[in-house]
Amino acid sequence: MMPLLEISMIVALVFYLGRWRERMRRRNSQSWNSLLSRLRPEWSARELGDHSLWQEALNVTPEDAWIRIEGPRGLWAMYENAQVMLEMADYAARNSDTVDRLLLETLRSDAMQIRVCVFMTLTQYALSKANEGIRINAFRTASTYARMAAQLTEFLQISEPGMVPNFVAAM
Repeated sequence: MMPLLEISMIVALVFYLGRWRERMRRRNSQSWNSLLSRLRPEWSARELGDHSLWQEALNVTPEDAWIRIEGPRGLWAMYENAQVMLEMADYAARNSDTVDRLLLETLRSDAMQIRVCVFMTLTQYALSKANEGIRINAFRTASTYARMAAQLTEFLQISEPGMVPNFVAAM
């Protein structure tokens, strides 16, 4: 029985490593335009307030933010766009000689924070309708998202200035 378990674990590990390698190969072969096309077009960071791509602070209340992000729909768009923006930062880092490593790590941290906050907020929302705590969590998530969009714009201006107009138009 033990050899069968060991073989099963080795097969599972080999399968996982093969899938990981394939995902890395696919990620590294993506073009800038394919990344831009993956941003959710039906919801934009502009919904959060004027010039949110250049200002890290939101100028709305938690109630206004909940309405503007369209509740769970906007949260899910932020969840997906955070991953795409992270891949954009990695793309710019791979294709540029000048990379601000600290800013890149901040973008990675923000993307993970957005994804965890969205997951937790949507779980809370599923259990109880939009109460004050859920709206505040959504506001915090939206604030982090706006900050990440502003920082990615800054990162792109430093490492790949030609990419900024397309990114801003897509956001």
